[in-house]
Amino acid sequence: MTEILKRKTDHIELVLKQRLDAAEEKSPWDQVILTHNALPEEDLRNFDLSTEFLGRQLKLPFIISSMTGGPFKAEKINAHLAEAAQELGIAMGVGSQRIALLSEGDNGLTNNLRKWAPDIPLYANLGAAQLRDDFSQSDVQKAVEMIAADALIIHLNCLQEFIQKDGDTNWHGLLDAIENVCAYLDVPVIAKEVGMGISVGTASRLVNAGVKAIDVAGKGGTNFIKVEAERNNDPRLQALAEIFKDWGIATPDAVRDIRADLPDIPVIASGGIRHGLDAAKAIKLGANVIAQAGPVLRAATESTQLVLDHFEFMESGLRIGLACSE
Repeated sequence: MTEILKRKTDHIELVLKQRLDAAEEKSPWDQVILTHNALPEEDLRNFDLSTEFLGRQLKLPFIISSMTGGPFKAEKINAHLAEAAQELGIAMGVGSQRIALLSEGDNGLTNNLRKWAPDIPLYANLGAAQLRDDFSQSDVQKAVEMIAADALIIHLNCLQEFIQKDGDTNWHGLLDAIENVCAYLDVPVIAKEVGMGISVGTASRLVNAGVKAIDVAGKGGTNFIKVEAERNNDPRLQALAEIFKDWGIATPDAVRDIRADLPDIPVIASGGIRHGLDAAKAIKLGANVIAQAGPVLRAATESTQLVLDHFEFMESGLRIGLACSE
């Protein structure tokens, strides 16, 4: 348990460092060009950005994506995120609840989230690799009840696990485990990658198993392969991480392809979305909502107001991008 806690703490610090290092890197979103509309016939200030997602109304099409899962600073981070999400009327996913379930502690993931955010959709979160062996269906239900969640995120991070020391390398039978969870829970299940993207084929299998929404979480944002390489002192695993550091499906490609093949499935675009213009591009490609984690993390470590400032800037860019494009 101590090792898992250390890994989660390392992840926060290394993700923050990576955000600074990657500020000038090229983005796959730069290859997506929207056509300018010189006569939009819209009132920009009253341009309606509200949307319905998984049966709940959002004032803005944003989700604060999963980013913390056990470190001692998680409660402060989650408080800032939840308070901001409540004020903005957007959804929020929590980090992995694995530690909270295994330790029977809360690690910052308690019904306090509902005190800070009583009205917004909250999403619980567990890793696919733990569904088969570590948790019973009642454990999964407990994760949902722990935060009074409106949905469960199941995160898919096989490549990250393969690069981790003592990571979960046996992924046999996990689709069946996901299907069983989907049938058991009375809340919808969202399948989410962690930065490598989800292909059309995988999305189809997940939807057939009962998953109600796909978060593509594609290549272009936080790179957990690089994160694992930095925290790993095993030369062999570091060399493997170097080989696979550019692996994955770019987020724009994943959104476009899944929307074309699965026109009715709700799609969350996450992975490398830097600002409101990227968000507008994602919606034009077929995303229903936009999720961010890394770009929000530094603000969340400081204050609720900085999180609000971040999303208000996101909103402005999204309004302009949608109103001024065909």
